[in-house]
Amino acid sequence: MNLQDYLSLKNGSDVRGIACEGVEGEEVNLTAEAAENIAKAFCVWLSSRTGKTRVGVAVGYDSRISAPVLSEAVVNGILSTGNNAVVTGLSTTPSMFMLLKDENRQRKTPCQGSIMITASHLPFNRNGLKFFSENGGLESSDIKEILELAAGYRFAEGIEGEKTVAPYLDEYAASLVSLVREACGEDKPLSGKRVIVDAGNGAGGFFADKVLAPLGADTAGSQFLEPDGNFPNHIPNPENKAAMQSICEAVKKSRADFGIIFDTDVDRAGAVDKDGSEINRNRLIALISAILLEEKAGTIVTDSVTSDGLQKFIAKKGGKHHRFKRGYKNVINEAIRLNNQGEYTPLAIETSGHAALMENYFLDDGAYLITRLLIALANAAKAGKTLGDLIADLEMPEEAQEIRLRFIGGCDFKTLGANILKDFENYAKAHAYAKPAPDNYEGCRVCYDGDHGDGWALVRMSLHEPIMPINIESNTKGASIKIVKDLYYFLKKYTCLDMTPMVNVIEAYRKSLMDGLLK
Repeated sequence: MNLQDYLSLKNGSDVRGIACEGVEGEEVNLTAEAAENIAKAFCVWLSSRTGKTRVGVAVGYDSRISAPVLSEAVVNGILSTGNNAVVTGLSTTPSMFMLLKDENRQRKTPCQGSIMITASHLPFNRNGLKFFSENGGLESSDIKEILELAAGYRFAEGIEGEKTVAPYLDEYAASLVSLVREACGEDKPLSGKRVIVDAGNGAGGFFADKVLAPLGADTAGSQFLEPDGNFPNHIPNPENKAAMQSICEAVKKSRADFGIIFDTDVDRAGAVDKDGSEINRNRLIALISAILLEEKAGTIVTDSVTSDGLQKFIAKKGGKHHRFKRGYKNVINEAIRLNNQGEYTPLAIETSGHAALMENYFLDDGAYLITRLLIALANAAKAGKTLGDLIADLEMPEEAQEIRLRFIGGCDFKTLGANILKDFENYAKAHAYAKPAPDNYEGCRVCYDGDHGDGWALVRMSLHEPIMPINIESNTKGASIKIVKDLYYFLKKYTCLDMTPMVNVIEAYRKSLMDGLLK
C-alpha cells in the first residue's frame, strides 16, 4: 500500500475501510497488513507524546466478523515493535478510554493508549480503528500523522513485547452500577421497574445483565443481546427508523418502563418512554439537558440540525443553547473551548446520539448517558413521574425531513458547495419571507415566515461525502412543502446537483393531494 492508500482510510478522527469481502464491487482495503502497520505507527506516535521508549496499548473490538483478524494484526504490530499489548476482547469504545483512567487497572496492566476496532453502525463488511491516549480521542491531524507513518516509516523490530489478556467490560459495567447506587442512595433503585435493552447484536448486550440486573431492574423483553457481526435483526443504529421502531414495539409488547438502544460500539444511545414513544434526537438532547441544567445552569452545545423548540426548551430550563457544527468531535471540542474560556458547559451532544458530559471527560459514551437517565428514572418514579414528564413542555415540529442531494459529474464539490451556500444566504436576504439565522456555524440556516413554510431549512455540506444534506422543519402541518418548493426553485439552476430526491418529495406531495381529491 502506498501513502494515498493509507490516507484513503482516514475518516475524520478515525480509520475506516472495507475489511472483508461480501459486497459486490467493494474491494478490501483495510487489510491485516495495513492494520498491523497502523498499529506500529500508533506506537511511534504514542512514544513521541509520552517520552516512553516502550508503551502499553490496550486492544479491544466489537462484534464485527472481521474483528478477530484485525485484532491479531494490531496486536502483532504492537508486539513486533517491542511494545506491550493488553487484549481486552469484546469491548465498547468508551470502555477503551476509561481503562486508561482506571487507576486500579493501570496498576495491574499499565497502558498509555488504546485501540478500539470498530466501524460503528456501518455495514458488516466495514471495520476501522479508533485511538485513545490518556488525554482522550485523537484528532483528525493525529490520524493523518499516524497514516503517514504507517506508509513510510521504517519500524525498529527485534525485541518482542509482552501480551496480556485482560477483559475490562465487567469492571467498566461495575463502575456504572456504583454511579447509580451512589446517586440514588440505595442498592437496587430500579427494583420494580422493567427496563429493556436492544443491542442490535453489537457490543452493548452486557448492559442488561451487568448493569440493569444488579440495580434490581427486570430486563425481560430485551432483544438482540448476543454479539453477531452479520447484524441479522436490524442495523445497530439509534438513528435508523427500523431499529428505533423495533425497540419501541418491544417496549410496548413487554410493558416496559423504559427502553434502551445502543449502536454497535456503544458510544451512542437512544431511549424509549413507557408508552413506546421515542426519546431520540431533539427529545434525547432535551432530556439530558433538563437533568444537567437542574443541577447547575450552563451552556449546551449541539450540532447544527437541532430544532427551534429545543432552543426554547433549554432557555426555559435556565440554560443557553449553542448550536454548532455536525460531527461529534466538533461539538466536543467546542464545549471544551467554551469551558476553557470560563463558560460552564456541561454537555456536548449530537442529534445522532453522541453525548459527551464534562463530568465524564467529555467522552461520547452511550452507556454513561443512559446511566445518567436511569438515575433520573429512579428519582422521577419516587415522585410519581416518568422521564417523559421532564420534557413534556418541549415544542416539537409538526413536520421534519432531510433531503440529501448528490453532486454529480466528478465536479469540485467542495468549492461548488461553498458557492451555493453563499448564494443561498444572499437569496434569503433578498426575500422578505426568509431570514438567515443568527449565530450560524455550519452551512446556511434560513427561517421562513408563517405564510411561506413556518419553519426553517438548513443547507449544508456533508463532512466526508459529495452530498448536500438539507434539513427542513415546519411548525404547521402541511407547510414544509412550501419550503421544499422554494429550495427547489433556488437550487434547480445548479446542474452539478442531482435534484431527483427533491423532485420525488414534491411529486409525492402532488400525488397525495390528487389521492385526497379522488377520495
